[in-house]
Amino acid sequence: MSATGILGGSFNPPHVGHLVCARSAAEQLGLDRVLLVPLSEPSHRELEGDPGPQARLGLCRLAVGDDPVLEASAIEVDRGGVSYTVQTLEQLTAGSAGGLTLILGADAAEGLEGWKDPDRVVELATLAIAPRPGGGGAEKVAAGVVDRFPGARVETFPMPEIGISSSLVRERVAAGLSIRDLVPRAVEDEITASGWYGAGGDR
Repeated sequence: MSATGILGGSFNPPHVGHLVCARSAAEQLGLDRVLLVPLSEPSHRELEGDPGPQARLGLCRLAVGDDPVLEASAIEVDRGGVSYTVQTLEQLTAGSAGGLTLILGADAAEGLEGWKDPDRVVELATLAIAPRPGGGGAEKVAAGVVDRFPGARVETFPMPEIGISSSLVRERVAAGLSIRDLVPRAVEDEITASGWYGAGGDR
């Protein structure tokens, strides 16, 4: 059976921190593949400077390139509308013979109770919790999840600390500053060519 990890988010835009998180989870947890799943529409907020779901999916595809483990998934973009993790897990479970692992940052895992149908989420997937920025916190958050959702399968995994966020990338683009080494080169080139996030001219 194939073990599949799911790393969801806006990916507005994807950056090397996303890739490091996905690869760390794959290596530490024995996952055969990790799907980067850009959402179609967020449930609680607007996405700043959003070039659109198809554009963010395209950036994810550029980010993973021909990587044998990482893969960009169109499942939420194709479904359209507001993206709910529980729906994505239901779809993936129906089409997969292997187990699913939902990769979360500690802050996201801490807010699990506010998600749509969180009991079903923990039923459908193992939760893999990454440490907070600055390190640590994952084990405590994992214990809290198990307390709130008895029977939940929860793991933690270490990863290098990467002080990059999508908002930082957008801010640097808008300010005319380089984003080289913050995002894969193909992502940088596409952002510049398309003029997204205020990009323009040579960098």
